[in-house]
Amino acid sequence: MTSRKRAEEILRILHGLYPDTSCTLDIEEDPFRLLIRAILSAQCTDVRVNEVSKVLFAKYPDYEAFLTAGQEKISEIIRPCGFYKTKSAYLYESARLLKEEYGGVFPQTVEELVKFPGVGRKVANLLVSELFNVPAVVVDTHCMRVSGRLGLSSGKNPVVIEKELMKILPKEEWAPFGHLMVDHGRAVCQARSPKCEQCALASLCPGKKKV
Repeated sequence: MTSRKRAEEILRILHGLYPDTSCTLDIEEDPFRLLIRAILSAQCTDVRVNEVSKVLFAKYPDYEAFLTAGQEKISEIIRPCGFYKTKSAYLYESARLLKEEYGGVFPQTVEELVKFPGVGRKVANLLVSELFNVPAVVVDTHCMRVSGRLGLSSGKNPVVIEKELMKILPKEEWAPFGHLMVDHGRAVCQARSPKCEQCALASLCPGKKKV
């Protein structure tokens, strides 16, 4: 079986297991809000980010409000997300950049988005795929681990993994694949104790006996 065929079979099974797969961060009409949530999600659970961001946006609903509030007031609210001093600096600077460099018009390309503090290719790919329906592979820790065990990618370099997956996945599956990796990584293919004996992908997984 070729890599493409195996990838397609894996996708078929995963879609059956997780038919409602989607981004676990709350998504609203304002792109700035997903940017903020994505930055806050570093080293923090999406559940907590969603909870904290509701409080944050209730008080400071848009980038203009962030600029008026200032970094210190932002940091007081986002403290539960961890690394709050660094993240508050990122959030304030992102608001400033959006206003001063883009006139409040949210950029729609990965190349522009990675200029924002705290935004790497993973976050930029998430933003363009979720907000603008641009096909993109989001390589987070779940994707790195699960796709590696499944033999769909190699190494630990996210950029290399992204390129490898783009070659074997149908373009329309680039974004869903990342969500499926999160779903399966949390439910079955966990980092320390993968449930290989319960895994519907066991017959397709070369990493089964190695973990």
